Amino acid sequence: MSDEMAAKAKALLGLGYSQQDIATMLGVNQGRVSEINTGERFGSVPPAQLELPL
Repeated sequence: MSDEMAAKAKALLGLGYSQQDIATMLGVNQGRVSEINTGERFGSVPPAQLELPL
């Protein structure tokens, strides 16, 4: 997973999307999203500024 994808995941988490939905949208394993959510990975990457709709 890239910093850019992690930033998008953080933004989506902040919008209330579930980890599973984010994993599906980004094409990654839900465990990677969980690691981002807990700060285990990509802790220094800020959330992306998303333009809606996605």
